[in-house]
Amino acid sequence: MADKMDKTADLAGPGVSTYEEVEKILPNDYEPLQTPMERMKALYDVKRYMEDNMCKELNLNMVQVPLIVSKDSGVNDYLDRDGSRTPIEFKCGLGLEKPIEAQVVQAATKWKRMALKQFDCKPGEGLITDMRAVRKDYFLDHDHSSYVDQWDWEKTIKPEDRNLDYLKDTVRKIWKVIRGAGMFVQEKYPELRTDKYPQLPEELVFMHAEDLLAKYPNLPRKARETAILKEHPAVFIIGIGYTLDDGYPHEMRAADYDDWITETKSEDGRPMHGLNGDILVWNPVTHRRHELTSMGIRVTKDTLKLQLKETGQEDFLNLPYHQAILNDVIPLSIGGGIGQARTYMYLLRTAHLGEVTVTVWPKQLKEICSARNINVLE
Repeated sequence: MADKMDKTADLAGPGVSTYEEVEKILPNDYEPLQTPMERMKALYDVKRYMEDNMCKELNLNMVQVPLIVSKDSGVNDYLDRDGSRTPIEFKCGLGLEKPIEAQVVQAATKWKRMALKQFDCKPGEGLITDMRAVRKDYFLDHDHSSYVDQWDWEKTIKPEDRNLDYLKDTVRKIWKVIRGAGMFVQEKYPELRTDKYPQLPEELVFMHAEDLLAKYPNLPRKARETAILKEHPAVFIIGIGYTLDDGYPHEMRAADYDDWITETKSEDGRPMHGLNGDILVWNPVTHRRHELTSMGIRVTKDTLKLQLKETGQEDFLNLPYHQAILNDVIPLSIGGGIGQARTYMYLLRTAHLGEVTVTVWPKQLKEICSARNINVLE
């Protein structure tokens, strides 16, 4: 069995973890396929394609989304369950006797579900946002940044939609849009179609986290993902957050939005858990696993209680967001977040997020990139 620390260290806290490791993994033979300006043109073509076709495939509408929320609303995203990644907080409201305690969002996961009621989305209707966030507790490497941009989306569903078939059908539609964006941008910018990298995979393989552990019992989470992606370059891993047979979840997932505890069955009838998951792909430029989106059918009042009890966070039930679920104020839903910069990086064949987004990077990382012909935007 793998060393316990290998597995516990791999459950949260994204990033490679040291710049010595980053230096080892970045490609030595990298040649950008586009100039920075051509890449920006292609990037915005991908952005328009993604937004238009996500709306078309999932029956969504673009809406405005907050950059800041009040602390006491409970709608900010804590990303995991151990409290290790906290939002930026500040007071605002000049002239107020009691200033507003505000937070910069880390994701709009919970806000979106509340927004379904605000925008009166009926079952089968939903919304999508051009979300911006700050995650200060990330290690900054080639595919993690403190500045985050996502297509955060949410859709109202019926009780009978809370099943694996509905989840998989939605995931297939999203993969159709992502792959379609890649084919579209290659057609418009032929330099992106090169024999150096394989074509975007057509098939997306579904695998339960429980089966993935059984297949690779001695490997920690990221190594399991890497191993399966070498077999299948596009995978959706189901049931992320549920405690597996080795005593650990595949990854620590927050307990108050995705439903990872509901009992389900595999296609061959075996008991499984979870109505959520991640799309991961093999990135032929970095030769590494590459997460594009995290999504899932959301908790009900009953599964919310179960998951918060399991994670020791039952005090959350007193917050307005959680009360809204308990009192049926907001609808049942499915939703997720597609990383914009991650998607651009994958489709435009870049080696670093800094080639498709502008943010802060450590001097040490910029020097490593420069030595490898990777020029990050500043």
